[in-house]
Amino acid sequence: MTDTDLKTALKHLIVETLRLEEVKPEAIQDEAPLFSPTEGLGLDSLSALELLSAIEFKFGVRFESDGTAKEHFKSVSTLAAFLLPQLKN
Repeated sequence: MTDTDLKTALKHLIVETLRLEEVKPEAIQDEAPLFSPTEGLGLDSLSALELLSAIEFKFGVRFESDGTAKEHFKSVSTLAAFLLPQLKN
């Protein structure tokens, strides 16, 4: 899977998992903050848990339970950067 394919898949997963009917996956910018209250998608902590579970299930990966997962959820780009090396194994 390429970086671009993964980002596209993540955008579709975000929209489907969080039922963001008013958001088109292709409208989500790679670098846009996912959890900023003033820009990007403005997701909340409940959305983070739903999304984390969906990503773990879809891609067969695990996030550490030490709180570092938060760093990977800054944007679609940071999620892809975390996931891509694991998917190549």
